[in-house]
Amino acid sequence: MPTLDEELFPSTPGKFKIEQRSYGINRQFYRFFASTSTMFLWALFLIALTVSYLSFQSFVHSGTRHISTSWGGRQWEKQVRTSAEIHRAAGMSVLVTGASGFVGTHVSLALKRRGDGVVGLDNFNNYYDPSLKKARKALVNRHGVFVVEGDVNDARLLDKLFDIVAFTHVMHLAAQAGVRYAMENPHSYVHSNIAGLVTLLEACKSADPQPAIVWASSSSVYGLNEKVPFSELDRTDQPASLYAATKKAGEEITHTYNHIYGLSITGLRFFTVYGPWGRPDMAYFMFTRNILQGKPITVYRGKNKEDLARDFTYIDDIVKGCLGSLDTSGKSTGSGGKKRGQAPYRIFNLGNTSPVTVPALVSILEEHLKTKAKKKIVDMPGNGDVPFTHANISSAQVEFGYKPRTDLQSGLKKFVRWYLSYYGYDQGRTAN
Repeated sequence: MPTLDEELFPSTPGKFKIEQRSYGINRQFYRFFASTSTMFLWALFLIALTVSYLSFQSFVHSGTRHISTSWGGRQWEKQVRTSAEIHRAAGMSVLVTGASGFVGTHVSLALKRRGDGVVGLDNFNNYYDPSLKKARKALVNRHGVFVVEGDVNDARLLDKLFDIVAFTHVMHLAAQAGVRYAMENPHSYVHSNIAGLVTLLEACKSADPQPAIVWASSSSVYGLNEKVPFSELDRTDQPASLYAATKKAGEEITHTYNHIYGLSITGLRFFTVYGPWGRPDMAYFMFTRNILQGKPITVYRGKNKEDLARDFTYIDDIVKGCLGSLDTSGKSTGSGGKKRGQAPYRIFNLGNTSPVTVPALVSILEEHLKTKAKKKIVDMPGNGDVPFTHANISSAQVEFGYKPRTDLQSGLKKFVRWYLSYYGYDQGRTAN
């Protein structure tokens, strides 16, 4: 019988279909980004963000001074090297940022299970319960993944890590998440999603050898786009939230580093990821908690009383997309901060392609929890949320055989089983 841990971990992805690389999609992206009008609009947007960033420098530097310095020393370096060791032919050594986050935990485990070297990095901030992040850290540590406690804005730490390990790849998942929280703490999004990204890219461009980079963008970049399903070539210059704007800025910034420094870069636009060890700020997680505690849940609806819908994507499918992107990323071409040739620049949607309404999500949870929800139906406020998402995944299918396999009914069943176990409901205890 498999253990509970074995049931909750993502299965080791199979061999991905790797076809002879065609740069047709890349050329489409280059033509798209080369559009004069598009670049002009985004130049103005980036100038505005740069002004915001510069005004924010004192905060960044102040925050960096208070970053944990509990790293360094022979024992620490030994742990990093051991964690980065590769145990399969043609394997890779991957630095995973945000390694104690939801997606980062699952990706780290999947990489380690197939024999790749993995070193994690996470700052364990308190955007949501840090004890959950610590539990994830303990989980990956039991499987041989060492997670460094530090901030992606700490250039000294990044330089040290690249000095110890010649990482072949970087999986950049560290970010300030959440659409609504941006209205409370906008500076945290600039600090993590823009300043942190640039700090990491600076370390990667100077590394020898340069690693290939795969990073988490977001389906939020589609913003007010009404064309469905969302394609990577659709316009993304109408963000509906600051979170979306920082992710779109990240796409422009990474394109610049690819163009100037020859970094191989792949951006992944995730569509509403859910599953075991998930984020407590996500709707499905909050609904589960409130239903079990007998508290009301707030269900938003859009214009004309229409139900909101999301392209919910199970974590195991996202992990397979992340590993497929790493496996097909190609090589960076720079050396010593100088470009030697053209490197791949790619963007992919990773979704399920089957949007489900929020009321349908609630009904599935009620079924698995065997409890009726106390629903409060209200109109969606103007807080940056969008009425629907729907991914076109044809590009990812062609490039690395991406094929989501978990429907919402099956995925939520696995999540509920994990939730009841983690929070002690199966032992008769009450969740916090």
